[in-house]
Amino acid sequence: MTAKSRIKLWSIGGGKGGVGKSIVTLGLGICLAELGKKVILIDGDLGGANLHTLMGVRFPPTTLEDFLLRRVSRLEDIIVETQVEGIGLICGADDILGSANPTYAQKMRLMQQIENLDADFILLDLGAGTSFNTLDMFNASPGKIVVFTNQVTSLQNAYGFIKSSLYRRLCRVFAKDEDLLWLIYQVGDKGAESGMQSIRDLENRVAQALPEKWPRLQQALDDYQAFLLINMVKKSQDLKAIDIIQTVCGDFLNVQPQVLGALAFDPGVETAVNQMTPFPIYMKKGRASAAIREIARSFLITCRISRGFAASLAAAGLG
Repeated sequence: MTAKSRIKLWSIGGGKGGVGKSIVTLGLGICLAELGKKVILIDGDLGGANLHTLMGVRFPPTTLEDFLLRRVSRLEDIIVETQVEGIGLICGADDILGSANPTYAQKMRLMQQIENLDADFILLDLGAGTSFNTLDMFNASPGKIVVFTNQVTSLQNAYGFIKSSLYRRLCRVFAKDEDLLWLIYQVGDKGAESGMQSIRDLENRVAQALPEKWPRLQQALDDYQAFLLINMVKKSQDLKAIDIIQTVCGDFLNVQPQVLGALAFDPGVETAVNQMTPFPIYMKKGRASAAIREIARSFLITCRISRGFAASLAAAGLG
């Protein structure tokens, strides 16, 4: 991929479990396939994979376990055919010792092969939490989607996820710059003499103390772009949660996540999950199905500009 090309690889993450990351990944993939796109879904939750269940695949013949343990050499060899034309599935590994914590070499090999898969779009469903592995996979993706709900705990965790991924990215970018790295570690440390409590404080300190390094820090912040998707929206008031996250991210992180869309609450989604049938297929005219189709159309517009996979991979420390 080159600059200003369509974004191919997207990670779907968030700090809290149960907010619907897998549902969003699945629904978005289904709708993109309906629009004629070739899609590969990857279950990146290495500790509790369930995307195959939502897709109606009871016993996947191959999983990431086969790739991580080098039973197969190419990631494309473990793609499972699904009931939906245009969608391939790579199932997560959750039954091998250490699969939830792959080595650096395994992680690098995985991320480098993902972009070479033959697809218009690759959607990587990440596990909950802010482990380094999850953050690195999120940061290595040119497209980044954070899923959350209007619950206070979800808002806290979504902001925490964005914050953690941004700090992880900065630490990777400046891993060989001891002066700047030391200042990054100072931010938010109540015991530190610097008193820096936000990224804005960090920028001001760097501008004063290390002015020659300020442009590179500013560029690293400008390069960080995440998209917000709020799930389980019951009323218009729920949408205020988007404003809250944008405001907090702007005030403390000096980044401005963009809005990808809102997914309406629909009890039929749970029914579809229990039936092991993707909800856009199970209830084509439901509220959630209508919303995810609108999100997919917006998604296609959003995907047309990218800063490039190689730059994202390098910033995540995987290149």
